[in-house]
Amino acid sequence: MIDRKLVTIDLDGTTLNNQSKLSTKTKKVIKAASKAGHIVSIVTGRPNRLSTPIYDALELESPMINFNGSLGFNPHQKWSEEYQFTINRDIVLDLLKNYQRFDINLIAAEGKNLFLAQQQQPTELNFFPSVLQANEELNSRSLSQDPTSLTIQASENKLQSLSIYIEEKYGLMVDVNAWGGPHNVIEVGHKGIQKATGVEKIAHYFQIKRQNIIAFGDESNDNAMIDYAGWGVAMNNANSHLKSIANDVTRLDNENDGLADYLSDYLQLDAANF
Repeated sequence: MIDRKLVTIDLDGTTLNNQSKLSTKTKKVIKAASKAGHIVSIVTGRPNRLSTPIYDALELESPMINFNGSLGFNPHQKWSEEYQFTINRDIVLDLLKNYQRFDINLIAAEGKNLFLAQQQQPTELNFFPSVLQANEELNSRSLSQDPTSLTIQASENKLQSLSIYIEEKYGLMVDVNAWGGPHNVIEVGHKGIQKATGVEKIAHYFQIKRQNIIAFGDESNDNAMIDYAGWGVAMNNANSHLKSIANDVTRLDNENDGLADYLSDYLQLDAANF
């Protein structure tokens, strides 16, 4: 009988290459891990609308964690532990009133079954439509529920003051995190919720001990997950802080199947199949 592991995988910069694609090797290794009896779960900052196709391509049946831990569900079947943490819609409405003050280009409010956005001009962020449909426009009338996540793009010289404004006014209710990289983007989520929140729920559901969790990530939103896992692995292309807190670093980066290379060795999968 195998010592069953829970394998939690970030998507962008980790499981996906720089073109946001799955390689053939990555698909084969993850499918082999599942076939061997391990639980593989996607744990991502992405919304479920953008990660379910990847979930399907990997032929997963496990719960999936979205919005950096704020949503946990199974895309195609009922999960008894499904959950969703939200933020007060009044925060969104306040930010809409301060659109010009902070030179905001995009505000997107999302949830499991929610996508609404307001933008000044078409965005280059591939997570969002370049042009919004009428039923996707965010305003006080269309936002009839509390969202799970807010994504905000603003000018570089106003992003810090915007973050400070949100933290000073709503810091007891929400956390504010920067995307990093070339985009002037911040995310707003429920206070104290991180990827580790979802990982813990999945592990408890499958009765997998913490020391049998292996987690892969590359950015600051993976810090808590890497720290929580019994074996946290930073990608070769990860930021320096994540590498410093991880148990190990992959030999290869996300462009060269770093996750698949490491996981096949770690789980002692049959390399001849890859």
